[in-house]
Amino acid sequence: MAANGESEKLPKTLVGIAGEYLVAGELSRRGYLAAVTLRNTKGVDILASSGDASKSVGIQVKTIQSKRRVWPLSEKADAYTPDNVLYVFVNLNDGGAPTYHVVPSVVVAEYSRQWHSYFLDTTRRDGRPHKDSGRRAFKDTKGSFRDRWDLLGLDREPPLPLPAFDVDAPWKTQRRTAA
Repeated sequence: MAANGESEKLPKTLVGIAGEYLVAGELSRRGYLAAVTLRNTKGVDILASSGDASKSVGIQVKTIQSKRRVWPLSEKADAYTPDNVLYVFVNLNDGGAPTYHVVPSVVVAEYSRQWHSYFLDTTRRDGRPHKDSGRRAFKDTKGSFRDRWDLLGLDREPPLPLPAFDVDAPWKTQRRTAA
């Protein structure tokens, strides 16, 4: 903690590691089995299963420190849609209590594609068009997926239906095109 009482920003690598271990701990606290994979495991950060090991899923963890609830992604998210892999987006809330957003990979992929399409259709502040890049983002500003651990499908009861994904998605309201 800094001398002024505010928490210091963690280095980027520690942010990711902290998120993975926080998710593994939360899964264990909820009675699931959780194993953090090696750093170079493609597409899965945690393997999780029900307490009796009869059901399992892979989890991709994305972690941020700020309270903004916008997680950066790469263009790989556009096409990464395995049924048995979910994302858990972790927000460290500037050193406060972490929050978790559990989202099926198919939802993340659709959001990522829509976000990128909107980004390319809009202009920069100076009026020039945006350049294509591999950057993507995911937002859950309204909390539609906050603490939706049931979506993992590891409980005896089936998960509740997917929420109406009500986000502050600018492409839902209007499209500004380049002049």
